[in-house]
Amino acid sequence: MSRNFNTIDDFDVENKTVLVRVDVNSPVDPSSGIILDDTRLKLHARTIKELSKKGARVVILAHQSRPGKKDFTTLSQHAEALSDILNLRVKYVDSIFSKSAKDAIADLKPHEILLLENVRFFSEESLSRSPLEQSKTILVRELTPLIDYFVNDAFAAAHRSQASLVGFTVNTPSAAGRVMEEELTIIQDALDNVRHPCVFLLGGMKPEDSIEVMENVLSNGTADSILTTGIVANIVLWAAGVDIGQVNKDFIVKRGYKDMVAKSKYLIERFGDKVKYPLDIAVERNNERVDIDFKEIPNESIFDIGVKTINYYAGEIRNAKTIFANGPAGVFEDPNFAIGTEDLINAIASSDGFSLIGGGHIAAATAGLGCEDQMSHVSSGGGACISMLAGKKLAAVEALKENKD
Repeated sequence: MSRNFNTIDDFDVENKTVLVRVDVNSPVDPSSGIILDDTRLKLHARTIKELSKKGARVVILAHQSRPGKKDFTTLSQHAEALSDILNLRVKYVDSIFSKSAKDAIADLKPHEILLLENVRFFSEESLSRSPLEQSKTILVRELTPLIDYFVNDAFAAAHRSQASLVGFTVNTPSAAGRVMEEELTIIQDALDNVRHPCVFLLGGMKPEDSIEVMENVLSNGTADSILTTGIVANIVLWAAGVDIGQVNKDFIVKRGYKDMVAKSKYLIERFGDKVKYPLDIAVERNNERVDIDFKEIPNESIFDIGVKTINYYAGEIRNAKTIFANGPAGVFEDPNFAIGTEDLINAIASSDGFSLIGGGHIAAATAGLGCEDQMSHVSSGGGACISMLAGKKLAAVEALKENKD
């Protein structure tokens, strides 16, 4: 991939103040406030440590959840966890651009690290606007005079056009951090140099994303087959003329996905049997899993793909030279319905092909099975990764490109 954005290698950061935007949004226990998974903190530690080692004054900007959610909280826990991971003291200030925050930045010495407060405490951060508009926000105007460089390492949020992600690129020399650089390089290279047969395993609860990916990768010849699971499969089954039961149709309609049925029907008509759907599905009866043929789906909620489907899909995966996977196959949190997700992850892990796991719930399930090291790449960003697969431009990456130009 030709790199059209700056990286840390392009700047001499010694004795400079570097503002680093990371995505350390982590699962938090609502009662204790304790971080339950520090995966993202560990990921970004590489960029932070490298900048500190090179003599930069490192100022970290990050978010945790969003207003109205139970895990929307301060970053004091994150500072402690990051200190432990880095084996370096990470200072923390409970504000973003107040006098105390600006004083803390000004007082930093080379190699020192400071974490500012949850940037989503700043209400304008929730607004999606152009980089030029975001550069005029109080957040960007107040912090820009205090920094020499801006480093965006938040790949998981790169599809968003928020102040902390794109605003600083307008007037400050900017670069991609190591996580951002690695994700963009690996995913783009995989898409540019696809080895066939190429299989896309698409599931989960966000069918609009998956169906956009389906259309993009079938239209441009990237995918040889699409294996559908989750609500995506239910939509495709309905589009193919299968009676999925009124309860499942109602669920799709209630979620606002009815138009996805027509879109899926068009894709089936256009690309034929490249669009695969389950041979059987699983429902719950008397607290037990029951697998049923797709031609006999009852008016009961579908919770997973069936065993025949798992075997069929696993065979497709084993024969593939490239595998992209996004979204779990069913309600994998329930042991009765985890089989589809777990068996397909194991099939990918044992495959000889290049495998890319697209972040989010399927990445969590992969980690839970201890299969991360058997995958070619596990993305840190579900939304950003699937946007790339759908052929969309990422706002924060476009802002970095503009900065280089």
